[in-house]
Formats: sequence, C-alpha cells, structure tokens
Amino acid sequence: MAEETTAELLRELAGTNDPAACIRRLEGRFIRDTVPSVLTALYRKRTISKAELARRSGVSQVYLHQVFAGRRTPSRDRLLCLCFGLGASLEETQYLLRVAVSAPLWPLSRRDAVVIYGVTHRLTLAQMDQTLTDLGEAPLR
Repeated sequence: MAEETTAELLRELAGTNDPAACIRRLEGRFIRDTVPSVLTALYRKRTISKAELARRSGVSQVYLHQVFAGRRTPSRDRLLCLCFGLGASLEETQYLLRVAVSAPLWPLSRRDAVVIYGVTHRLTLAQMDQTLTDLGEAPLR
C-alpha cells in the first residue's frame, strides 16, 4: 500500500459507507504508542537522571514516575514542560502531543508560536516561561 497522506485518509473516512471495512483497511496505520512509551524513548536518548528531568521539567519526582508508569495523564502544558526538560525537538514534541491526543503546537496561535520559538531555540523551561510572560502569554507552569 502506498503511503497515504492524512488528507487522503480523511477523505476516505468521510466518503465511506462501510466504516468497519474502512477501519479494517487502516488498522495497521493507527498509532500504537502511548505517552509513557514515547517519554521513555525520548528519555533513553538523553544522558540525564529522572531526578534531573523532574527538576528541568518543573515537576516532582513522584509525579514524573507516575507519568512514566501511565498512572497520571499530564495536561498539554505539563507535556510541554516535560519536552522542555528533555530538550525535545519540535518533531518529537509534536509527536508526543499527538500521541496524547492533545493539540499539536499551531503556529497561528500566538502562545503556541512563542512555544515553537522556545522549542526550536532550545530554551530551558525557565527561559520559556519568562519569554511567554514577557510577551503577555500564560507560562507553561
């Protein structure tokens, strides 16, 4: 099967009269990752301890362990804090947000545009929050 774009998949879903057949055909395309699995993969690529990750992300170690274990569901802003703590790229950040069924960062949203700037310029969470505040936007934490 050739790689289909999201737009093509949306058209197919909107145009089908047999949703079960359509879903069966798409079965292998659905995302199977979870927030804990994506965070674990990102964490393993880094050389920091979980204690340091918690500090950089502005969360407690207990909360961090609960998120990694799948016992807590972080908000979008908390996910972004974790991404800043991990030094995640924009692509990694967007993927984590999608897996969490949270809105990806959208450059036409003023606040999201500032966050995109922060991610792409590798700001720390403290720098990101200060930049957001300086520009009249709510900080991440």
